[in-house]
Amino acid sequence: MAEQETQRLIKAYLDAFNASDSEAMLALLAEDVIHDINQGGREIGREKFRWFNAGMARHYAEELSDIAIMVAPGGGRAAAEFTVRGTYLQTAEGLPPANGQRYSLSAGIFFEIDDGLISRVTTYYNLADWIAQVKADND
Repeated sequence: MAEQETQRLIKAYLDAFNASDSEAMLALLAEDVIHDINQGGREIGREKFRWFNAGMARHYAEELSDIAIMVAPGGGRAAAEFTVRGTYLQTAEGLPPANGQRYSLSAGIFFEIDDGLISRVTTYYNLADWIAQVKADND
């Protein structure tokens, strides 16, 4: 896949995220997509990704800004760096209580591309920073 096509694919994925359009995100993923969850496990498959997105939507309202997309030569890999601005809506298991706390943190996603679709999504952010922000706003 050419670099420009990969750039458009990743932009479409992030635009769908910002539009809270999970179905549009899923349409850009390979059926057997690998999803590496920040400081968590690995899930494989579009349906598991669908369930993950549904859980995220229950707990968080987020928007990505300051997005920079980088594409490797040949277009088979890409990365995006951005700022996540969000609201913690509902308490997630094992995390501090939610009461509408706002947060902002730097994050990134690494992507692999196969046959015009995203075949791997690996997300990274500083969970300790996020916890400190929601705890400070909860005191």
